[in-house]
Amino acid sequence: MRIALITLLVVCLTPFATAQRAPLFTQDFSPEEFAARREAVYDAIGASGIALLQGAPSPRGYTRFRQTNEFYYLTGVEVPHALVLLDGASRSATLYLPHRNARREAGEGRMLAAEDTDFFSDLGYAGVYGPELLGEHLGRQLRRAGVTVFTPFSPAEGTAESRDLGLRVNADIASDPWDGRPTREAAFMQLLEQRFPGIVLADLTPTLDALRLVKSDGELALIRKATRLSGLALMEAARSTVPGIMEEELDAVARYIFLRHGAQGDAYYSLIAGGPNAFFPHYHAGKSPLVDGELVLMDYAPDVGYYMSDVTRMWPVNGRFSKEQRELYGFYLACYKAILSHIRPEVTAAQIRREAVKDMDAAFAAASFTKPAHREAARAFVESYRAGSQREDARLGHWVGMATHDVGDYTGPLKPGMVFTIEPALRVPEEMIYIRLEDLIIITEAGAEIVSDFVPMEIEDLERLMEEPGMLQDSAKELDAALMQALDPDMARKR
Repeated sequence: MRIALITLLVVCLTPFATAQRAPLFTQDFSPEEFAARREAVYDAIGASGIALLQGAPSPRGYTRFRQTNEFYYLTGVEVPHALVLLDGASRSATLYLPHRNARREAGEGRMLAAEDTDFFSDLGYAGVYGPELLGEHLGRQLRRAGVTVFTPFSPAEGTAESRDLGLRVNADIASDPWDGRPTREAAFMQLLEQRFPGIVLADLTPTLDALRLVKSDGELALIRKATRLSGLALMEAARSTVPGIMEEELDAVARYIFLRHGAQGDAYYSLIAGGPNAFFPHYHAGKSPLVDGELVLMDYAPDVGYYMSDVTRMWPVNGRFSKEQRELYGFYLACYKAILSHIRPEVTAAQIRREAVKDMDAAFAAASFTKPAHREAARAFVESYRAGSQREDARLGHWVGMATHDVGDYTGPLKPGMVFTIEPALRVPEEMIYIRLEDLIIITEAGAEIVSDFVPMEIEDLERLMEEPGMLQDSAKELDAALMQALDPDMARKR
């Protein structure tokens, strides 16, 4: 009976799978681009090397599957529990995928499986098999003398995750006396060592990091789109800001714009912080009302086809900067633009910082502050930047790419195709004031493309922007009122 049911499902599924409109393989990159990335790995590991990567497991809960950055970067394959073996000797790639699950496909649509040999041969793979054959195939490869198996030692990057967060999560698990389980990467390496005694393992992470540091034209196109969506969302949030709304309401405005225009999710949780909440750079509770007379910081970007952005702006909750806010923000903005003006290829971050700090000194000399605490904060901001400029491993901000805090070496001169943000922060501890802007920058042959420069940052431009009607007060007003009435009549009357 069970065999008959599965046979029936396969028969019924065949026309459904044929008619399915969702693409089975990414449309963002060509198979040739993935093949070129694998060619670079073959060059790095040599003829005696084998690279072996695990993809992401099935997600917990009713969430859409998202492949790990590392696996997607080399394969483009978005299937849970996939593996790929890259053989440096034959310079060929073999996939290992779960077998076709007819019952699941009847409910969710067609999924790529080990049986799709013709499909994957057209994508440049030497073969595709079930995962049970990986051990046999790897064992044959290891009979060759001097073979090294390269696999990533660092935690894989998943949904809205950068490596720094992955390392933190692993540390939290390790330090929990009631948990302490090994990382997925460690468990994978332990299995390899148990099943193949004497196997020589090496870290593939540095190779992948170096490849990901300089982006291709296709990668840059996705990053530009993510940046455009980020900027448009921040602008709409500014239009919708009025005293009394909740931080999380601006999150909803931005998320609508992201998902409405092709994002597959968040690059990171929204950092929307009113007043003193902004003093905590990664505050993300979103549960506070925005207060008249304070500034609000918004730092939020989407995930577009596995590529991220990172943009931050600040604006006054009531639409007008106060005298003291204009002084402090105006000084910060002059320093911020000084940094942007010196960014270019073939120089180091340390050199750019040293050049920018001279302009920051001039900005401080020209600035006036009503409050002594603000003047001291401004002076400390410049001195901190000066101190950082003396370090040869100085940074301007952080890389951006498949992760918001992307991977790659920070030493050496900037090269075309590198993508990063700057985000210097000015703090006034006595008043819990925190000011920070952030823009996404692509290094080009000619200079620096500030992709997010269409998002207002000048005081007058921000104030004009906030005079425009926003989603929460204009086009969505009637709908919002109707929804509030349906959800909570008492709350609707109060609002």
